[in-house]
Amino acid sequence: MNLSALLRARFQTALATLTDDPAPYAAMIRVAADPRFGDYQSNACMSLGKQLGKPPREIAALLVSRLALDPVCETPEIAGPGFINLRIRDEFLTSSLFAMLHHERAGVELTDHREKILIDYSSPNVAKPMHVGHIRSTVIGAALAEMFRFLGHDVITDNHLGDWGTQFGIIIYGYKHFGDADVVAANPVPELAKLYRLTNQLIEYQKAKKSLIALQAKLTDAQAHAAHETAASNAVASDTNTNAKEAKKALKAAQAAARRVDAIAAEINAAQTKVKAVDEDPRLAAIAAEHADVPAAVLRETAKMHEGDAENRALWEQFLPHCKDEINRVYDRLGVTFDHTLGESFYHDRLPGVVATLDKLGLTKQSDGAVCVFLDGFDSPMIIQKRDGAYLYATTDLATLQYRQEVFAPNRILYVVDSRQSEHFEKFFAMAEPLGMTDIELIHVQFGTVLGADGRPMKTRSGSLIGLESLLNDAVARAKDVACNPDRLATMNPPMLEEEQNRIAETVGIGAIKYADLSHHRATDYRFDVDKMVALEGNTATYMQYSYARTQSILRRVADEQKIDDIQAWLVENTTADQLQFSEPAERALAIALLRFEEAIEGAVSAYAPNQLCDYLYETAKTYSTFNDACRVLGNSDPIVLRTRLALVMLTGRVIKQGLRLLGIGVCERM
Repeated sequence: MNLSALLRARFQTALATLTDDPAPYAAMIRVAADPRFGDYQSNACMSLGKQLGKPPREIAALLVSRLALDPVCETPEIAGPGFINLRIRDEFLTSSLFAMLHHERAGVELTDHREKILIDYSSPNVAKPMHVGHIRSTVIGAALAEMFRFLGHDVITDNHLGDWGTQFGIIIYGYKHFGDADVVAANPVPELAKLYRLTNQLIEYQKAKKSLIALQAKLTDAQAHAAHETAASNAVASDTNTNAKEAKKALKAAQAAARRVDAIAAEINAAQTKVKAVDEDPRLAAIAAEHADVPAAVLRETAKMHEGDAENRALWEQFLPHCKDEINRVYDRLGVTFDHTLGESFYHDRLPGVVATLDKLGLTKQSDGAVCVFLDGFDSPMIIQKRDGAYLYATTDLATLQYRQEVFAPNRILYVVDSRQSEHFEKFFAMAEPLGMTDIELIHVQFGTVLGADGRPMKTRSGSLIGLESLLNDAVARAKDVACNPDRLATMNPPMLEEEQNRIAETVGIGAIKYADLSHHRATDYRFDVDKMVALEGNTATYMQYSYARTQSILRRVADEQKIDDIQAWLVENTTADQLQFSEPAERALAIALLRFEEAIEGAVSAYAPNQLCDYLYETAKTYSTFNDACRVLGNSDPIVLRTRLALVMLTGRVIKQGLRLLGIGVCERM
């Protein structure tokens, strides 16, 4: 049940007698900020009053007289300048709870407007281990897929793997020059990772050495410019005839110039760090001297692979399964699956056809030997083929889009990719219309960055991104410390054996990392703090999992007290609608929260924002905690009170479990 949608429908019918476009005004229904004034509130009359040229309270009185809210709400109240406060009838709440008890989907109905939605997410380069940067796309995409499926949409998930291109050129070069065939064959995953890291370090070293001269020149120019701007700002500030606006403008220019100096200095420092790491290691320095042309050589190996060179293709086919095994191990641990894993290599044979199609449509132009598409509204073109004949990500994305239209024919495609790729997707989406793909809605579900404790992108001391698996291990270890500490274990009856402790630690630790990511709005950056993630208090998965475990503990204890084998089945089979009655405000507040479950899911999918579901679960868990403190369940002799409270406990557990499942997070029967 979606209470907001039900109220909007009633309001829209009444508003149709006052305006030709009632939908926007009907949508102005919100959860009341203060429950003393009702459960929901509409401020539509404020805006409608302006349109009709009448006082909002007069409009509100007219609207209330035309609202048909029986049996959902009590008589609406008009407050302040024209707010309409709505209070759900207790009888409607209890009858809805009764229906929810018998509904296996916790009261959430299937959509009447089913769509085919393709979700493109995760998409790591498989030639190297997954790192912290992959967590956001993976968990956001998986959560959206689960929520859309739960609402009844036809969902297709595709992991567009980076299984082609330069990263494999790096491995092939490393294998040919530094690899040992027997060693790699015996232990392929870690050995290939070593070869990748070594070759990539050599590439970064050569690039850094080459960049330092140009960077030093840029720094000198920037310092001179900053000195000039600072002097100008000081002169303006000391001139008594200068107004404040001019002084502020000059100061901003000086500050911008100073930031430019700092940025270039940081680039130089990063480059020097890369150079120093090699120069101060005799073995690496010798290898770097011998492989001075490694950046160009890697590109040549990549080009040979693309051109069908027998040796390089054979090596690619040999290495690829091991690389996939590595990432699949991480996916298994995260509990993430995909319907398809069609990587870049799958589309390689289609790329010439993409260029030919664009040529035929008259959309391409030559620019410095490269094939480009110049799009209205963009300063730079979309390059689809480089002067050496190599294709780019844009070409592969266009081929992928064509394939998806031909094979899957989706209504929507969601690309769950970080916000730094926004310009690419703007150009890419602009290409859909000239290619005749006007029936597909393309959406870039962008997200921010995972930050370390210092507020900067999370990296190791060497500057590389932190491996995802090491983060999972850390979270699981901390979760065991928190959820299975000796004091808590001492209260467990029956005792909690090591196997159960490890299972709980894995569930809580993995859930903590996922929830910490999902509970922030996807467009924002967030700081990775494993101690906060596994805390038993606050907006964490651990708090939600503990709340669920508390519901199950109560149900087990009541079952023992009442000598009932299956308390949940008994409650469903032996409870009538008139046996659910509220005797305390905390019962009613929890009932309202539970009935908003569908509303929360629909809000999350409409904004592509799983944090809305997280917020709902957290507020519901807090409301349950208040109920738990105020409303005794165990030892209650009044059958009406007992059944009502048991129903609320049971449904709270069901909603939290289902809500966490939609986020890809498991629960524990006891903690």
